Amino acid sequence: MIVLNGGSSAGKSTVARHLQELLPDPWLTFGTDTFVDALPLSMTSSDADGIEFGADGEVVVGAAFRELEAAWIAGVAAMVRAGARVVVDEVFLGGGESQARWEKELDGVRVLWVGVRCDAEVAAGREAARGDRTVGMAAAQAELVHRGVRYDLEVDSSRAEALECAQVIAAWVE
Repeated sequence: MIVLNGGSSAGKSTVARHLQELLPDPWLTFGTDTFVDALPLSMTSSDADGIEFGADGEVVVGAAFRELEAAWIAGVAAMVRAGARVVVDEVFLGGGESQARWEKELDGVRVLWVGVRCDAEVAAGREAARGDRTVGMAAAQAELVHRGVRYDLEVDSSRAEALECAQVIAAWVE
């Protein structure tokens, strides 16, 4: 299993897609966006106990979100234990605390923890070009998501293309 952690617009999804092309066996990709997209719309409103995206890019999650997230993490871990090769594209909003939730479920599973770093200015530029993100989210998350997280490997998508980052990761896997 490979866990890619980085802020919004850091390039994790593109790196994950390149990994699928580079690695010799088939790998599935799942990300925090996969999970959030699966939530009922009622959990994305401001009065829900789900997830809220602030106007300044802040992301706040409630207890119901955490409960479903725990089940999702356990499900991904079960797929890996069943033999699937999985790349997870994550945003550890709680830094090391978020990583600990994954580590608990992945006990005994071989995991490559990868930090996907990206300068805040570069991520903000990508965010603006995409047009589908809350403005400010990329800059707010650029360093926040890495606090207290332990990595086996780090790549920087503001200094290397996504394919180059994937090649570095693939070399570690092989």
